[in-house]
Amino acid sequence: MRGHRQGRLSIVGIGPGNRDSLSPRACKAIQGCQIIVGYKGYLQLVDHLLDGNLVVGKEILSSGMTKEVRRAEMAIEKALAGNDVCLISSGDPGIDGMAGVILELLREEDAKRISIEIIPGITAASSCASILGAPLMNDFAVISLSDLLTDSEIIENRTRSACLGDFVIVFYNPKSKKRTKPLEKAWRILMKYRSPLTPVGIVRNAMRADEKVIITSLKRMLALKQIDMGTTIIVGNSKTFTKGNYMITPRGYELKQRGNG
Repeated sequence: MRGHRQGRLSIVGIGPGNRDSLSPRACKAIQGCQIIVGYKGYLQLVDHLLDGNLVVGKEILSSGMTKEVRRAEMAIEKALAGNDVCLISSGDPGIDGMAGVILELLREEDAKRISIEIIPGITAASSCASILGAPLMNDFAVISLSDLLTDSEIIENRTRSACLGDFVIVFYNPKSKKRTKPLEKAWRILMKYRSPLTPVGIVRNAMRADEKVIITSLKRMLALKQIDMGTTIIVGNSKTFTKGNYMITPRGYELKQRGNG
């Protein structure tokens, strides 16, 4: 029984899923905990990063997609029992991750009984931007196209507002086998407000063995077959341009002409 001691719940961001992007702080938390909770796909990634030693001496609790609330409940329950628990989140747990789910579910009286630690990770916007070049050097917006939890009209309004503000736009969760309409609607909005030649960067499975990278135009974006739930799309603003294999959004310095000279 561990109910007599204070439990600890670490919500760990594992970044894009490659060894070099897993922070020492995240490794320390994972290796030092007693119980690990997470989506089974992410746990397989972590097990690979730790050379197959994830399960050594630990209790592993996994579940499938769309079971985020249940995983959070299990993690809280185990921490309240006095255990040191790690809840795994891809990317950064505070950006479309598990941190918000935990904090929303955690009752105020229970928050006094366990220690909460949120360990940041590299979010998809950052990892994909580094692969594409420097598309996020000026203001940008991140929008998830998943309409499972957010009404489609809200997603469309956010996309339209980002266009009006001339933000570079990062799209998460752009398309699944059954969910194609949100991306099509977003594309139509983009085509209304931006040049068809606007640079678009598409990164699938960033920093993993099967990584795919494409730089194309807004006009051609929708025809690409590589777009799925493992893909991040970065749409440039009115100033974004390409140079060789790089996608660049100038911050405002007078460098473009000098760099071409």
